[in-house]
Amino acid sequence: MAKKITVGEIARLAAEGKTLPQRNFEPKKLLLALGIGFGLAFAAACLWQAFEIFRSSSAATNAQETATTLAGELAKESVDARAKLEHASQSAELLQLVTETTGFDAAQARAQVLKLIPECRDADVIRGSDVNAALGGRYAEFGFAKSDVLLEAQQTGSTVPAQLHIEKDKSYSLVLVAPVKRVGSTFGYVLAKFPTDKITNQIRNFSGAGTIALQQTGAHDPTTMLSSGTGGVTSGSTPVAGSRLLFAWGAADPFAPLPFEGLFSSIAFALLGLGFAGLLVFLRSRPELFNDMKAKLAKPAAAPEMKARPSSAHADTQLAQQMNSKLAAIKASETAMPPPQPDRPVATRERPKVDVSRTIFRAYDIRGVIGSTLNEGVAELLGRALGSEVIERGMTEMAVARDGRLSGPSLSNALIQGLRASGCNVIDLGAVPTPVLYFATYQLKTGCGVMVTGSHNPPDYNGFKMMIGGETLAEQSIQNLYMRISASRFSEGAGTLQSMDVIEDYVDRISGDIQLENPLRVVIDAGNGIAGMIAPKLLQSIGCEVEAMYCEVDGNFPNHHPDPSDPNNLKDLKVAVKQMNADIGVAFDGDGDRLGLVTRSGKIIYPDRLLILFARDVLSRVPGATIIYDVKCTGALAPAIRSAGGVPVMYKTGHSLIKGKMKELDAALAGEMSGHFFFKERWLGFDDGMYAACRFLEILAASGMDADDLFDDVPDAVSTPELKIEMEEGAHYRFMERFVKSAKFEQARITSIDGIRADFDDGWGLVRCSNTTPCLVLRFEGNDETALARVQALFRTQILMLDKSIKLPF
Repeated sequence: MAKKITVGEIARLAAEGKTLPQRNFEPKKLLLALGIGFGLAFAAACLWQAFEIFRSSSAATNAQETATTLAGELAKESVDARAKLEHASQSAELLQLVTETTGFDAAQARAQVLKLIPECRDADVIRGSDVNAALGGRYAEFGFAKSDVLLEAQQTGSTVPAQLHIEKDKSYSLVLVAPVKRVGSTFGYVLAKFPTDKITNQIRNFSGAGTIALQQTGAHDPTTMLSSGTGGVTSGSTPVAGSRLLFAWGAADPFAPLPFEGLFSSIAFALLGLGFAGLLVFLRSRPELFNDMKAKLAKPAAAPEMKARPSSAHADTQLAQQMNSKLAAIKASETAMPPPQPDRPVATRERPKVDVSRTIFRAYDIRGVIGSTLNEGVAELLGRALGSEVIERGMTEMAVARDGRLSGPSLSNALIQGLRASGCNVIDLGAVPTPVLYFATYQLKTGCGVMVTGSHNPPDYNGFKMMIGGETLAEQSIQNLYMRISASRFSEGAGTLQSMDVIEDYVDRISGDIQLENPLRVVIDAGNGIAGMIAPKLLQSIGCEVEAMYCEVDGNFPNHHPDPSDPNNLKDLKVAVKQMNADIGVAFDGDGDRLGLVTRSGKIIYPDRLLILFARDVLSRVPGATIIYDVKCTGALAPAIRSAGGVPVMYKTGHSLIKGKMKELDAALAGEMSGHFFFKERWLGFDDGMYAACRFLEILAASGMDADDLFDDVPDAVSTPELKIEMEEGAHYRFMERFVKSAKFEQARITSIDGIRADFDDGWGLVRCSNTTPCLVLRFEGNDETALARVQALFRTQILMLDKSIKLPF
């Protein structure tokens, strides 16, 4: 180390006329100083980034708490407004004014509404016969927003969820429309506006860190109606029950000078930078360490001792002989050794390119053909995408299960591999029905699950039903998975794997709530699907004598297709129920989430009629509850729900779509014509064919009646089952686009939320696209055979006008 020169020495040397010693430039010291400076600067940048991330996270949390509170308050206002409006719309006074034949006084009707609902800011009453006139200038004096909500009420025939409208004075109103009905007939509509000043003022006065925004959903992306705070709304949102509104929250993106994210990673890198600088300082204080390292690196290998070369010719000859001897030995050793091998690169795991078809990403699940559009490579990529989504949403665990299909084990293993590669921990439930997977996500409190299942499709199909954070993925959420896979936007990690059995818990939970008052003899046809491994035990546990048929799990489905919505698949069950003198026959689909019924007389009970029975039972305990049904259900369903004191809502077909609508409206029950039933009352709100069977058997046993007699009291009509027109992949969507534009049904109420449904006074017809297989789905109903034939003829004409080559199944 160079000796330091003091000020006194400098003065002494100057007095003696001597020059100062010259310092040599030392690059090592400069590099050392730069290294220490870089480490400290890097640590400071990391700490600043960590502070910014913490501040942004705190702001988002503050905004989330405020938004959640306001969402709850606004939900109470929406539900209260809906109840008051529906009470007013069904009042005898208003009904008399709307049905007045000598003349309709809109002003008097409006005054009656304001009298019945003093809290109402304003109201409009439109007779059913005047709706088209009101909408004809549409949009002129009546206004766009009011016209849209009125049109929706006309199409759905039920109260429209609350929307937010901006008034001329820049204030906001909650707007709802309810039909004025009597005995199932609609005579008019009441549009009411309710003030929201309390909520909107709280939004405007929000002064905490972060941002909150009140948004309105519709056919497009949510529209921000009112917001307050600083920064972008990016973190999340919570829906407002009973409305089309949601509260979004977030905070400005934190300033990030470095290319990594996360509070803990920022702190970790800060410590790394400080450690680097500290190490350099330590080494600078111990120069001997540098010298030792330098000596070890610079020390040459020991050279052989060299002797002086003799100058004589004899010595030269001797040296030449020695060299020739060594060369001969080297040549001999090279001959004995194997030829040199080329250098091989270090083995690395290269992921083979996997073609992922967008066609398998459907409206409410992922579904493909094994060996064509679906294989283990696709399953692994899907696992990585799902796991990454789970990690991004702040969760860590995913439950996985599979049905009894032959391709299930390999797809499930590949899926689990992808999930774990993303850092997601996996709970493998093995082979169980889909409802057991859903149950496990609640029982284990993961909120996340994937079911590997082809449901009711042919043996060469398989697919995935997915849930994240309690939400069953549908539509755009499923498309987002495809976009994530396309961009290879995956998280990385090493998730854990554990196996778990929840079947006993599932059976115990149901049997602990349901026990039959009278024993029943039941025939079960599982169609060789996965429900066969649980359903007999479950029904026995609630008090049934069970006769099991086709309950051996076999992915080839050797006896019949596992789809109880097709009457052809229930032929064997009809015979068995009759021969065994059973009280009822129940059938399940391939993964156990759908139910079919056959009575002792051999009559098939369609699920929409069964839903009427379920609705009456639920409404006896939860009066005023919302009951949701899909567009394929009977026209007798809505009047039956209303007469039982409930609120009927028609919605799109699809298990995940129905569950989303149930959550939005806080519905107590929902059902589909396909046999999916969703009980929120006394159960967990997911579709479960086995649980639905238990609820029906509970009703049947308590009635003390024969099943045929029990359903004599349930409205019936002349109807078809679900009819299908098979098409090439994608062709059914193209046909439906043309049909929606061209179809004309005079004097019909058109519902277009899912295909085209035309309701007439004496019947209805439907055409829609299946979202699970490439086909059109049709259904028809009439008050009698004549009405049914007339409705079918109208649809036949409209379909063949577009494509005469289509072979119609009716």
